[in-house]
Formats: sequence, structure tokens, C-alpha cells
Amino acid sequence: MFVYSGSQSIFEGHRKTLATMGGPRYLGADPSLAVLYNTALLSLLYASVQGFLHAAALVGSANVEVEKFSEIATGWLLPNVVTPYLRLEAPDIGKGHYPGDRGTMRMNLTALEHIYRTSQEQGVSSELPGQLKKLAEDATSAGYGDSNFMAVIELLKKPSKEL
Repeated sequence: MFVYSGSQSIFEGHRKTLATMGGPRYLGADPSLAVLYNTALLSLLYASVQGFLHAAALVGSANVEVEKFSEIATGWLLPNVVTPYLRLEAPDIGKGHYPGDRGTMRMNLTALEHIYRTSQEQGVSSELPGQLKKLAEDATSAGYGDSNFMAVIELLKKPSKEL
């Protein structure tokens, strides 16, 4: 894929050439949008890979081969659970609406606490699940306990206090 932002007329005039590099996507008139999209997609890539690596380390603690685990993770979980769920939730996220009818923040916090403890018990780093658990705790404290996990975006929209 080739992302472009800026002048739409220039984009349309060069669409055919851009298509030789990948599927051209026009993102809007703001010239900085393409760079912002690229950065956001890289953020998603690294977070996804880090999640996969932690999960592989977790099952690896029971001598499960990464290749075997990846078959289920990439062949079932990502296309059948994660992608449809994100597409389902995206409209509500855009509206700042986080109904807890399919699971609340408190429910997700319980799951994250389980992942955190299991990581520790298996001798695997608990740093990543610990960060996610803290985020869910903070969201619950901020009044999102009855909302779904997507409400954490409200915390992510705010600047970090630490760097």
C-alpha cells in the first residue's frame, strides 16, 4: 500500500505511477496525514508483534513451539476474532461510546490480572500484561468500569505523565 496526503489533484494525476509501488490510498488534503498514518501503523505493528512475542514466550514456557502456536494465533485468533471485533467496535470508538454489553472493563481487568499472574507463575516477563493491567485499572478508576475495554482510548488520548 502507498499512502498519500496533500493535493488530491496531484494524487489523481500520479495515481497510475503510485499504483506501481502499491495500492494507492489518498488520505486527505493535510500533507502530514500520510506520515501520521505511517507512524500509527508502525505503532500497531510493534504492539501486535510484542503481544505475539509475549504470548509465544508464555506458551513456550510449556515447551510449545512458536510455529505451532502461530498457526492458531495467526490462522484463527487474528482473522476470526481480532479483526471482526475491531471493525465492530470502530464506529462506537469514533463516537466515544463504549457499551459494556459485550464485556466490561472490570471483566477485562480480571482477564489481564490472570495473564499477569500466569506470566509470573510461568517465569515469563509480566511487564507487558502489567502495563495493560495498569491501563485497565486506571480506566476503571476514571469511571469506565462498566464500559468495554475500548474506553482505554480515552486515557491514551492524553499525554503521558512519564518519559
